[in-house]
Amino acid sequence: MSWLQVIVLSIIQGLTEFLPISSSGHMRLADELLFGTDAGASFTAVSQLGTEAAVLVFFAKDIYSIARGWLHGLISKEARQAFEYRMGWYIIIGSLPIGVLGFIFRDEVREGARNLWIIAWMFIIAGLLLGAADYWGSKRRPVAEINGKDAVGMGIAQAFALIPGVSRSGGTMTAGLALGLDRYAAARFSFYLAIPAVVAAGLFSLPDAFNPSGTGLSATGLQLAVTTVITFIVGYATIAWFLRFVQSYSMMWFVGYRVIVGVIMLALLSAGTISAT
Repeated sequence: MSWLQVIVLSIIQGLTEFLPISSSGHMRLADELLFGTDAGASFTAVSQLGTEAAVLVFFAKDIYSIARGWLHGLISKEARQAFEYRMGWYIIIGSLPIGVLGFIFRDEVREGARNLWIIAWMFIIAGLLLGAADYWGSKRRPVAEINGKDAVGMGIAQAFALIPGVSRSGGTMTAGLALGLDRYAAARFSFYLAIPAVVAAGLFSLPDAFNPSGTGLSATGLQLAVTTVITFIVGYATIAWFLRFVQSYSMMWFVGYRVIVGVIMLALLSAGTISAT
């Protein structure tokens, strides 16, 4: 990979990982438009380690409280009534679908699912579903009212993000809003669910980023280190901005953006301007 490609993709990853617009879809599209290549799913997964480090730092107090409460609840019956103990289990439960399906379909995710026709349609379809959930969802329940049903629903939705173009944060927020969570609660739990899923994917894909077994470009250790730093800085700023955004504005801004990008991609693919694979 060239350094220009590393820097551009890192900035895109940091900007789009936590927004409901699909970071993997944007990176795949940018690769095709700007570089005429595909950096590969492994590089995409590894680049997410920086953004997940941003989540760990941004929510460090929350993560500590949840981890402490969960561990305490394992040995103390009284502690099991605490919200932190339940939240620990909700995160574990919500992480299972993407972990299991990601392992089973790892080859399809790395290869066929990166077709730009699929990504373009997922931009549109998943965007419209997000819009429907935001419009019709009651948006009444805060973070304190997150329950096991939310964990299962948002966890299953997160698994669909294995298909580039769906968006992990978009899928989880769609489910959360449809289940009645307010935008802030859906976004916050979406961040929590991202931690085990994306960190595991990044570590699992680390060897392939140096020496891809299928399609994709190899990257040096220094390039991966720079990627991590850039995605951390940009991702941290994006988290802070997005949490403020969802408290005042609807998801329709992102819905409109997704549909426009998807339609443009379909037009470019139909005209033969860009290649689907």
